[in-house]
Amino acid sequence: MGGVLQSPPLQALRAFLVEEQRQHATYPPNNEIFAALNATPLPSVRVVLLGQDPYHGAGQAHGLSFSVRRGVRPPPSLENIFRELHSDLGVPPPPHGDLSAWASRGVLLLNSSLTVRAGQAGSHRGRGWEVFTDAVISAVSARREGVAFVLWGRHAQEKRPLVDERRHLVVASAHPSPYSADRGFFGSRPFSRVNAYLVGRGEGGVEWALSS
Repeated sequence: MGGVLQSPPLQALRAFLVEEQRQHATYPPNNEIFAALNATPLPSVRVVLLGQDPYHGAGQAHGLSFSVRRGVRPPPSLENIFRELHSDLGVPPPPHGDLSAWASRGVLLLNSSLTVRAGQAGSHRGRGWEVFTDAVISAVSARREGVAFVLWGRHAQEKRPLVDERRHLVVASAHPSPYSADRGFFGSRPFSRVNAYLVGRGEGGVEWALSS
């Protein structure tokens, strides 16, 4: 990873972010850009839940894919995730959208791009973050065994070639966004599929329920 951080694409990304933040609001705050990696370090990773880029509304993104802090209304994609979780495992939707507990249980909540301009979804795509997050996914694939990679939507599924599927599980479906959830996300049962895989390896499944 050290070599990736010093690579020309990451150097260009740093310069871009300095100028971007001089002119625009960006999310998440700088001290939370790498929150997913801090919350779920490599030796703890059991599941990778890959998103696209952070939420672009004020106060939403805090460095974990699909997650918002307590007190922030869950966005529609997250509401659909909770709906599928209830359908799949009978877990009732929690009264908040904070997925930090999943991160502490070994679920790496990673976005393909780790920053975004306020109000502009996808605005930092193609600026260099993909080089970094590709390296993260490749490191998990190479250095861990029996990880479940959950890839929702086309952008996440573009990362599939980075995963050694002889050693890991890939669960792929449509994105939970309201624009696509009815085209293969609902009914895909990702949570039970992940747990069946982990239990089949002699491990415990992930506790997906979130406390109130």
